[in-house]
Amino acid sequence: MDTKLRTLTDNELIIRFRNGEHACFDALLDRYQSKVYGYILSVVKDKEVADDIFQETFYKVIYTISSGLYKDENKFIHWVMRIAHNLIVDYYRRINKMPMVPNRPDYDVVDSLKLHDDNVEKDIMKKQTSQNIRKLVKMLPPEQRRVVILRHYGKFDFKDIAEKTGVSINTALGRMRYAIINLRRLAKENNIYDEL
Repeated sequence: MDTKLRTLTDNELIIRFRNGEHACFDALLDRYQSKVYGYILSVVKDKEVADDIFQETFYKVIYTISSGLYKDENKFIHWVMRIAHNLIVDYYRRINKMPMVPNRPDYDVVDSLKLHDDNVEKDIMKKQTSQNIRKLVKMLPPEQRRVVILRHYGKFDFKDIAEKTGVSINTALGRMRYAIINLRRLAKENNIYDEL
């Protein structure tokens, strides 16, 4: 990495990244990845879950900055940690979410049957979305496609992906980042943007 980038403030790196200097995001990632990942892992205590939450955290960071929604308040790392924390909370909500049927005389059990229909519809939509994403993944450049396939379908962590593809972890993360940017663009061009 360019040593000059290491001397820039977070805000300077963010502005340059937004203006197309992608190495500036690598500098931000390099600066904070161990802190963010360490926090996530210390809470969830599961490497695979931590990897997923870490990746999702930086997807949100990239998307927010790239779309111009990030507000420059000199609190970049606090903002990133808050995103990570919220994703951890979402994860625990998902794994603890179980349908409960109230034991009340005024409760109509027929209302709970509607949940099943909603789930069938969601399953169909999820399957269709998955098929659309597979089509889009095939349209990615080979290096990006390989990282996406190894990560999402092979469930490899970024360390293993880096070893398998013969690149550094930062390069693997960078390829994933560009793949996500390209997938969003392709989805929009193919009118399936709302499904991603």
